[in-house]
Amino acid sequence: MSTETVFVKILDKEYQVACPREERAALQESAELLDERMRSIKRSGSVIGLERIAVMAALNLSHELLQSRREPRQAPLDLDVEELQRLHDKIDRSLARFE
Repeated sequence: MSTETVFVKILDKEYQVACPREERAALQESAELLDERMRSIKRSGSVIGLERIAVMAALNLSHELLQSRREPRQAPLDLDVEELQRLHDKIDRSLARFE
């Protein structure tokens, strides 16, 4: 398995990551999703600081992953965007209490 260096950009900061050549596209897609989530959290203004934004994004993504493992498989178009937004807001409110 051949490894290569991939450069990804998250919140305007470039990171160098080693990954197997066949995983390059998945890594880039993951970085794009993380960047999108972090930008959304940053725009909300409710979380300040790169580290806190990264933790919030990780918590949100982890929560969604765990939920998808617990729930029966749905067609991709059956995702409830409003429910995901409510969960995101709930996590934001919970973390705000600790600041």
